[in-house]
Parts: sequence; C-alpha cells; structure tokens
Amino acid sequence: MKRLLTLLLLAASISSYAQLPAITLKTLDGQPVRVDTLSNGGRPIIIDFFATWCKPCNRELKAIHEVYDDWVEETGVKLIAISIDQAQNAGKVKPMVDSYGWDYDILLDTNSDLTRALGVQMIPFVLILDGKGQVVYKHNGYVDGAEEELIAKVRELVAAQ
Repeated sequence: MKRLLTLLLLAASISSYAQLPAITLKTLDGQPVRVDTLSNGGRPIIIDFFATWCKPCNRELKAIHEVYDDWVEETGVKLIAISIDQAQNAGKVKPMVDSYGWDYDILLDTNSDLTRALGVQMIPFVLILDGKGQVVYKHNGYVDGAEEELIAKVRELVAAQ
C-alpha cells in the first residue's frame, strides 16, 4: 500500500510539470539555453541536477560517465547535467567537469530559477524526458548502482518508440 501511495504521488508530481518551463540557463561558456527547447532528435534526455560540493551527485555522474558511451550507442540518450552552484561558486564547475572528463552538456542554474520552478528539494535530482520533451520520470538521491534504473527507463522509452 505504501508503495502504491508513493507511485501515485510520483505520478501526480510528474504531471504537474509534464514539460520543462521556459527558463533560460547558461552553458559553461556563457551561452544562453532555454530549457523548454532542449531536444535530442526524438531520443530521450536525462537531466541530472548536481553541485560541485555534493558527493552523491559527483558519484552518480562519475558512475554514469563510465557507461555513458555505451548508453549513447545503444539508445541515443543524451545527458544534460545542470549545476545548481550559486554564482560565487560557478567558477568551480568547469574545472571539476574537465578533471572528471565528463562530456555531458553542462548548464548553470546559478540563480536557482529552474530548481525552484521544478520544486527540486534534494540533489542529485534526475529527470528523464521522452523524445517529445515530456517529463516521464524523476528521481532524487543516489545509491551506488542507481544508474541501472535510469538506463532501464531509457530502454523502455526507446523500445516504445
């Protein structure tokens, strides 16, 4: 019963923002990107909110990095990592991303505009968008191996196309 209630609450909260809001973030090199226009040629997108100081976030993104090329080859998925580091710490994001060799698209939410709009309370926070840009899954927190659940959801989406 508790699991059913959790699933119903999850479904209700997902439907409250089935699409991303029209909020503009910046890339690491300062280019503006409206998140409601993110696309991946009809393929799924994983959006992962993180911060440089968040150890579980960094463990999750490192774990995904180890298998990301395989995921892309198999499913065509794209990962967009969104840093919630505030403006005074935003300069730490690029050196960290470079040191880990992450080749994800990185966006900066330095004013917490998107974080607030989506009601993100805890990081890491992950969304999966289907090929039409609809939010179909969300998850927060990270335990080792949780990335397998992400790719399983992506595989379901690709199989349903």
